[in-house]
Amino acid sequence: MKRLLPAVLALTALLAGGCGMGGSESIESKDKIVIGVRTDLPSIGARKPDGTFEGFDVDVARYIAQKLGKDFEFIPVLAADREKVLVDGKADLVLATYTISQDRKSKVLFAGPYHISYQDILVRPDEPSIGNVRDLKGRKICQVEGSNAAQRVVEERKVAAQVVPVRDYAACLAALKDRRVDAITTNDVILAGLAIKDGSGLRLVNAQFNEQRTGVGMHKGDVAGCEAVNRAITTMYQDGTASKLLHKWFGKAGLNLSTIAVPQFEGCS
Repeated sequence: MKRLLPAVLALTALLAGGCGMGGSESIESKDKIVIGVRTDLPSIGARKPDGTFEGFDVDVARYIAQKLGKDFEFIPVLAADREKVLVDGKADLVLATYTISQDRKSKVLFAGPYHISYQDILVRPDEPSIGNVRDLKGRKICQVEGSNAAQRVVEERKVAAQVVPVRDYAACLAALKDRRVDAITTNDVILAGLAIKDGSGLRLVNAQFNEQRTGVGMHKGDVAGCEAVNRAITTMYQDGTASKLLHKWFGKAGLNLSTIAVPQFEGCS
C-alpha cells in the first residue's frame, strides 16, 4: 500500500490539474495553436477569394501567436460559434469581436481586452432623424445571431426598438439597404468596416454608448496562457503595432484614433 501511495498522489495531482483546465491543455505547452476568426466582417475578419483571412482581428491574432512563439492556423467562426469552438476544444484562442461580459466569463476565459471601442449606430445616408440611441425607439434594428448589441439597446438602455433577427452582418447590411431595417447597432469598428466595404455612403452617427471591451476568448482555467497573451498585447501597444493596425484598418472611417493606449486588463483568475 505504501508503494502505491506516491503513484496515487501523482495521479490525483494530474487529474486535479486537468480539472482546473477544464480538461484542456494550456496553450503554453502547445507547439501549434488554433485561432478562431470572423469571416463576415470587413476590416476585422474576412475571408479573401484565395481562402486566407484578413482584418484587424486577424492581424492581432497573428501578432499574438508570433509573440508566443507558436505555429498557428485560423478557423472560421461567426458570432454564434465563438463560445462553442472553445468549449468543444476546436480552437485555442478566439479573436472575433468577442466582447467581454459577465455571462460569457462564466463559460470562457478572456485575455485582454486588446481593444476598447463603443457601440454606435449605422444608418442610410438619407436618414437624418437618427442621431443617438434614443432615436431608435420604434425603429427596426438588426439582431445578428450570437451578438448581444441589439439586446443592449432594448434591455440596458430601455429603448423600445423592434429587433429583427438575422444570420450575420451581410444579411443585416442587406436589410438596411433594402429598408427592411432602419439601423444597425454594434461595435463602432464593425460598423466602420461595413461602411468602408459597402462604399455607398452609409453613415456612422457617432453616438458612442456602451463601452465595448473586446477580448481574446480562451479555455476556462488557462491562467498561464492568458497571462502570456496579456504580455503580448502589452508589447503590441508599446511597440506601436496596435496604432499601426488601427490606422491601417479603420483610419478611413472617421473613427477617433487620437488616443491609443494599453487597455486595462480583466485579469486571468
